[in-house]
Amino acid sequence: MSTPRTHLASAFELDDLVAAKGTTTVSVCIPARNEETTVGQIVERIRAKLTETYPLVDEIIVVDDHSTDRTADEARNAGATVVDASQVLTEHGRGHGKGEALWKSLFASTGDIVVWCDADVRDFSTRFISGLLGPLLTDPSIGFVKGFYERPVDGHVRGGGRVTELVARPLLTMCFPELGGIVQPLSGEYGGRRTVLEQLPFVEGYGVDIAMLIDIANAFGAETIAQVDLGERVHRNRPLHELSPMAAQVLQAAMRRIQPGLVPDAFTLSPPDLEAHEIAYVERPALSTVDSYRDQHPRLND
Repeated sequence: MSTPRTHLASAFELDDLVAAKGTTTVSVCIPARNEETTVGQIVERIRAKLTETYPLVDEIIVVDDHSTDRTADEARNAGATVVDASQVLTEHGRGHGKGEALWKSLFASTGDIVVWCDADVRDFSTRFISGLLGPLLTDPSIGFVKGFYERPVDGHVRGGGRVTELVARPLLTMCFPELGGIVQPLSGEYGGRRTVLEQLPFVEGYGVDIAMLIDIANAFGAETIAQVDLGERVHRNRPLHELSPMAAQVLQAAMRRIQPGLVPDAFTLSPPDLEAHEIAYVERPALSTVDSYRDQHPRLND
């Protein structure tokens, strides 16, 4: 089993990355739903250090995914361009979900490189962004970079989350061994070249992360994927019963790629004595096939 090229975020000096960037443009996109307490600080730190002090990031976009709090206001006040997910690509519906927000942020952004990070990180550091940019700006053979980190829980430092350790990693190791060395396949910090990302379908919900890894490996080769140790990261820890629907979506997306038709597109997850959840697979098309996106990127019509 091959191991993806692995880097330390601290190995990339900001001055060196600015020099390597040249004319390449970079977008940071943050999907957010009801994250008013954290999103503003994240945007402010990126803007202050990676836009104003070191000219690495050309635009910061927050995709507001049907929030009912002040997420949009906090992001806008901190300096981000806020995009209302319900108003983007409406011809494909007005649904919500992590993958949907990622897909719409790729459409709304302009950078040659697009980096995503979660909006619920309480100890956000700009190394999360610069670390992911490192391999993409310094190695033209890399098309996609995945972040990994230590996750302190209850005072103890742990590695991947429960869905990663119990579902994603065993599944990848068994069925996609070339991806078995990815430390945290479901992490929310990752980035890639637009020319790669625009060729991928986006799963609407939580299956997007594992689907993206598998699709990139199949289309471009696992050797085009690198990973970066981002250090320590603190975010909201969900109770176990909330992870079951997430695990189901991860399994559903991966198993469809193992064998089409192996699992149903829709089913009801009915844990005893808990609320039932409808699990439905929805996939958005690769943007390179969407007319409105092609109109914005004429190179696709050459």
